[in-house]
Amino acid sequence: MEKHTTGIHHITAIVGHPQENVDFYAGVLGLRLVKKTINFDDPGTYHLYFGNEGGKPGSIITFFPWANAYQGRIGDGQVGVTTYAVPVGTLEFWKKRLEKFDVEYAVVERFGETLLQFDDPHGLHLELVEREQGELNPYVFGGVTKEVAIKGFGGAILYSSRPEDTTKALVDVMGLEIVGTEGDYTRFKASGDIGNIIDLKMTTGARGTMGVGTVHHIAWRAKDNADHLEWQEHAYNNGMHVTDVKDRNYFNAIYFREHGEILFEIATDPPGFAHDESHDTMGQQLMLPSQYEHLRDQLEVRLIPIEVRPLD
Repeated sequence: MEKHTTGIHHITAIVGHPQENVDFYAGVLGLRLVKKTINFDDPGTYHLYFGNEGGKPGSIITFFPWANAYQGRIGDGQVGVTTYAVPVGTLEFWKKRLEKFDVEYAVVERFGETLLQFDDPHGLHLELVEREQGELNPYVFGGVTKEVAIKGFGGAILYSSRPEDTTKALVDVMGLEIVGTEGDYTRFKASGDIGNIIDLKMTTGARGTMGVGTVHHIAWRAKDNADHLEWQEHAYNNGMHVTDVKDRNYFNAIYFREHGEILFEIATDPPGFAHDESHDTMGQQLMLPSQYEHLRDQLEVRLIPIEVRPLD
């Protein structure tokens, strides 16, 4: 069986105080909070989803925010850098935007592209790159218009404890194509127009430790439930220890840790984020899965209040 993902579905990270998280990703970066729910395995903790106007796969970054939790260390076995794609000609806007909010950044070159690299308030490494591919994001918030808004993921930089094994996982399991090498990096490309470029660091360093400021997992796209089951079989046949299918309410998910120790998820595009809220009201209410609805009053008291607010 040959399988080819179109690219990243979502990336999930661990962060600190939830209001600081909302202020940065909505207030500074201009992303839409498309879902406010809970960590199904730790219902006293939010699970927050930010993306483009429609909350489309390839644009979604999700967070488990734990205020006062211990800091992690970014290293081997993790996503090292999350890359966002912005429209061509907009990096100057984003430089001024980051300066306005006192976010330090560096300008770097990689594979012939100019990137702005910076950290979020909790230490996650991010970067912005101009890309032609990908539709404009019509969401307008806090001074970020559709002409300059983040489209979704450009991709990611992966840090592996065994880069050759991760190369095999990307090519043989996920179906990405090697398109170049430069310095310490090998570049891979998926077939989609967003979230489709992965740079793998081919040198190793210290192993990452999970905590605030680190990515928990990277999720790849499956087009539907039937395709998802094929992915489960395909990953198993390629030597991965794959989980059972997990119902995450907005997608189905399977997980495996590839042999370079990075946690991979494969997630279905449907049903998406508007099936339990309307498109226009996504992210406004705390949404609970049915098994936790009877605990709503307790959870709403326990969860730290948050609001999406313009910072201008």
